[in-house]
Formats: sequence, structure tokens, C-alpha cells
Amino acid sequence: MTGLVEALAGWPLAASLAAVATARGLRAGRRRAVLNEALHELRRPLQALALAGAPGPSPSAGALQSSVELAAAALERLDREINGGAPESRRELISARPLVESAVARWRARASLGGGSLTLRWGAGDARVEASRPGLTGALDNLIVNAIEHGGPEIAVEARLCRGRLRVAVADSGRAARPRSRRESPAEAIARLSGRRRHGHGLVVVRRVAATHGGRFALRRSERGSLAVLEMPLAGGGDEMVA
Repeated sequence: MTGLVEALAGWPLAASLAAVATARGLRAGRRRAVLNEALHELRRPLQALALAGAPGPSPSAGALQSSVELAAAALERLDREINGGAPESRRELISARPLVESAVARWRARASLGGGSLTLRWGAGDARVEASRPGLTGALDNLIVNAIEHGGPEIAVEARLCRGRLRVAVADSGRAARPRSRRESPAEAIARLSGRRRHGHGLVVVRRVAATHGGRFALRRSERGSLAVLEMPLAGGGDEMVA
């Protein structure tokens, strides 16, 4: 009987220790996820810079410069996550067209390496948004690269105005449409040879950017391809309305 009482008395302590261990595990898991996301944000512009000399369409000077700026911003974020510091939340008034055009130009060589194409259809006039430039650029990059890596060879980026928002849609033609002779992209080859799987950090970045800017993000997949849509509020409430 005494042994049973002692055992029961020990349960609260054991439960408390288990709760502390669980909390520490959760914190460590969140910390790992944040650092992985920061690494992912640094990896994207470095990939774009590495592809600058690849065969196929050459990115413009503006696209290269924006890649360098993205890498610097991502490195600063990684430094803050490791060493501490106030989060960067500076926003500015951005003309959307040059930003989207640079993102498309940055990844045309990547699409070409896989035997695909990347086109832009602009129908949003001189749309302006108030946003973090590195954040919005990173979201666009992730949408485009996600379509290149996981979608079909023909990728179209379309921008238009919709109910006071800038709507950027990235559509691909579906994996079934890929030619048999299609070569793996460098990132796909590295992932396959190393046996590592991707963890979806890119879409996490897109969702975070949409949420922190009062925007919306939606993704629809089917056998005929995927459609990813990012909507951002126009600066000043968006007087121009196009359905």
C-alpha cells in the first residue's frame, strides 16, 4: 500500500517534467522551422545568381541586382534569427510591374533548363502596393519556382486588378504534360541525389507575406496543372477596379 501511495505521489512531478520536456521540444521545433525558412529565403536568390550564367535567356541587370538585394535581406534575417534583434518590418510604396517582371526574368533560365517556358501577361496597369520589398519579391519567386519544380513545363504568370487588389496568378500545364526528355533542374537533381525531400518552406513564405500584408493566397492543383494566386491590397485602397 505504501508503495502505491509513493508511486501516486510521484505522478504530479513526472507529469510536470513531461510537460516541460514537451514544451521545450515544441519550442525547439518552432525554432528549427523558423531557421529553415530563413535559410530557404537565402537559398532562392543564391540559386538565381548561380543560374545567371546558365544556357538560355539571360536575366536583366535589374533582375540580377534584385537577386543580390534579396540575398542581402535574407542574410540579415538569418543573422537576426540567430543573434537576436528587432524584426525588419519596413514597408514602402512599390510599383508592382517592375517587381513582377524582374521575378519572371530571374527564373526564365531555370524554366528553360527543364525544357519549359515562362511567360508574363500584364494587365494591371501601374498598380502600386505598400509592402516589404524583400517579402513580396520572395513570395513571387517562390510561386514561380514552385511551378517550375512541381508543375508543368509551360508556366504563365498573369497580373490584373480585381476588386481593389493586385492579383498575380501563376499557372502551369501539369506534370503529365512534361516531355519525357525533360532534364531535371539543378535543384531537383541535388534533392534527388542527396535523398532529401522538400519541406514546403516556399509556400509558407507566400502565406506569411499574404497574411502580414492583408492579402490572400490560394493554391489549386489538378491533373491539368496548378494555379497559385496571390492577392495584395492596392495602395490607397485601390481606386481602380477591374473584375
